[in-house]
Amino acid sequence: MSSPFVATPRNIKNQRIEQAMKSLFGAMTVMLVIPVMLVLGVLIARGLPVISWEFLFSEPTNGMTAGGVLPALIGTICLVVVALIASVPVGVAAAIYLSEYAKENWLTRLINLAIINLAGVPSIVHALFGVGAFVLFFGFGTSILAASLTLAIMSLPVVIVATRESLQAVPWAYREACWSMGATRWQTIRRVVLPNAVSGILTGVILEVSRTAGETAPIMFTGAAFFLPFLPQSVYDQTMAMSLHLFVVSTQVPDVPDALPYGVALVLIMLVLVMNAASLGLRVYLRGRKRW
Repeated sequence: MSSPFVATPRNIKNQRIEQAMKSLFGAMTVMLVIPVMLVLGVLIARGLPVISWEFLFSEPTNGMTAGGVLPALIGTICLVVVALIASVPVGVAAAIYLSEYAKENWLTRLINLAIINLAGVPSIVHALFGVGAFVLFFGFGTSILAASLTLAIMSLPVVIVATRESLQAVPWAYREACWSMGATRWQTIRRVVLPNAVSGILTGVILEVSRTAGETAPIMFTGAAFFLPFLPQSVYDQTMAMSLHLFVVSTQVPDVPDALPYGVALVLIMLVLVMNAASLGLRVYLRGRKRW
């Protein structure tokens, strides 16, 4: 028995358009992935031969034409960790205020405009601000602390926007249920809203890690050293950083082996991937504990 439902010419046309759009979007996705895979392929092919335990756990030698990347590797981790400590609490607190407390008026619109503008400021401008504010005005000098605070200022918009979107994604009925039971606004935020939004907050943290680890201009003027073959002892010391070290060995140091810059770039990317993987793992774990 034949089906009573027969596709009309309009249905057939719509199906063809749907298939064409699916193919178009799939092709665009592939076009985005291909350059990433090509970059990783080139870095692995040309940088992997120099990767070894000695390369990872030794200092640069012979005017940075040999040796390893340990000071730059540890310095990058220090910069990212201190930047996270400085920016995440402030960014989360600002997002909580804007999402849960602030009323819709000219002040909140001005704050939102400032956040958007801060996200669009070039990194070199942040670097000059860091020099004036943290290096000179607060007297931190060229140090890990000054560089990390500069990176934290750069990353604040990402943390604020990601946190605010996560807070607003929590169903409003959760808040109303808590208030009807006599809970205060802060108790509701602390015990219900934040636990259900923490996986989204970690998305902002992941984006911040990726950006701070790869920035060069802000740390070049505020805390990163050209060549410093020993580990920092405190946040008031200067340090080498992977991004600046890659720039230096690629453009400033003569007679560098061809594979060395690719090896430094590969280590930097792997460091970012490891940090992001840890954040993603935590986010997946917390998302699995959501109540909705």
